[in-house]
Amino acid sequence: MSTAGVSDPEQALKYAVQHTQDDRAEVVEGVIHTRRSRSWDHAAATETIRDQITPRVAELRCITGSGNLDLPKSQNWYVPDLAVVPAELARGGGALVPDQTLLVVEVTSESNAETDRVVKRKRYAEYGAPLYLLVDRVERSVSLFSEPGPLGYTRADGPHPFGVPVRLPEPFEVVLDTSGL
Repeated sequence: MSTAGVSDPEQALKYAVQHTQDDRAEVVEGVIHTRRSRSWDHAAATETIRDQITPRVAELRCITGSGNLDLPKSQNWYVPDLAVVPAELARGGGALVPDQTLLVVEVTSESNAETDRVVKRKRYAEYGAPLYLLVDRVERSVSLFSEPGPLGYTRADGPHPFGVPVRLPEPFEVVLDTSGL
């Protein structure tokens, strides 16, 4: 895509974020956010979740990663901390949309906690992500949101304090040990 002739603000923002030097740049409600390097405890929380779901993810013929998620017809372009997507969709080379995921995981930091708790939760539901797992390191809790709809998720399991097991429903059927988060 060339920048010449891009007059649509949504497309211009998404073009800009895709061509920054920071591969973790996002657009959240029309504002470009570049992420600093994640802290080791942030990375450890993500890996703790990944390690627990990997056997089931392989059985489902899916992959885990933190690729780009486009929210069409909005000024939003997300890079989740972790997402589970069917392997065949991951080979297309472009961004996916939230309803193509099986699970989206966001791990909060001081700088993004409210965005992950409120804005992303609403947008992931609006765009059909079936499961949204929020690992809130600020509040030291885990919440699982499911049954997405245009006004948000209609089902919430949590917040549970770290250490309380959290069950991921179908297609995962995995109980997460949250004590190491």
